[in-house]
Amino acid sequence: MTVVPTYAPEMRAASYSHYTIHRFRKYKGLTALVIVSLALFLVNCGGGFGPQPNSNSNSGGSNTGGGGTSNGTTFADLQQSTWWNGYALLPTSAYNICDTCTPSGPLATWGTTQGIKSPALSNGGSMKFDIGGSMPFADILWNVKFTKHLPDEKMVPTLSNFTYDVYFYGTNLETSQALEFDINQFFNGMSFIWGHECRIASGHEWDTWDNINMHWVKSGIPCNPVSNSWNHLVIQAQRTSDNRLLFKSITLNGKTDTLNRYDNPSPTTWYGLTINYQMDGNSQQQPYSVHLDKLNFTYQ
Repeated sequence: MTVVPTYAPEMRAASYSHYTIHRFRKYKGLTALVIVSLALFLVNCGGGFGPQPNSNSNSGGSNTGGGGTSNGTTFADLQQSTWWNGYALLPTSAYNICDTCTPSGPLATWGTTQGIKSPALSNGGSMKFDIGGSMPFADILWNVKFTKHLPDEKMVPTLSNFTYDVYFYGTNLETSQALEFDINQFFNGMSFIWGHECRIASGHEWDTWDNINMHWVKSGIPCNPVSNSWNHLVIQAQRTSDNRLLFKSITLNGKTDTLNRYDNPSPTTWYGLTINYQMDGNSQQQPYSVHLDKLNFTYQ
């Protein structure tokens, strides 16, 4: 029997620090912060945590040795990478990782397919991400862990400027509760999470993650991606010399909005560098798909 939640989350998306995912939601009119356990491997472990659902297809592209291509400061064409990990997050389990869920559902369904030729921008094809299921407001989180693939794992604390550059395409993006794009850095007991959430069904606005108070902060910046078209997103973030987070800017389809929001890191025991991509289900958990292409992550 599927237990359907009686609440409709106002702002939902996952960003993780030390073994946790933080959520900001509304329950019967009261705002509640839910901090849920996430049994992850350490970020500096190259793989996922336990057996992970595999992509439906890992074909296409010039992928060699497990990842996209890297020119030293950019991991390029990550839509071709085999480094992706996927996890189901359910509201009835306080958004803990669902250890018993499978890609075929029924509560949450998900999958990825690589080498899609249409729609696609790159020669190797796009990567398709699918979400569905029978439980309203279920989410799927995917991440890529870079630490083992850096020229030197010890360089993580020296990195301070990051760019998340991606094209995304959906036939009906209005069925998405939200899409999330995060940059994460962990070292010396500090967790830096540059979380960026495009609320679609819940307001068409960009939010950024408050690392200390563990909730989303409204930016006032509209987020109106176009269905049946490629949307180009560029996120720029920085770690300052005094170890603060600077959310610099969001560029969507050629329009740049400056954030210039500062935040402080939260505690962690992790070490490493990752990015997240997350898709949130709506009140009916309508299935939808999003294609990613030309996904590049630049660090310096």
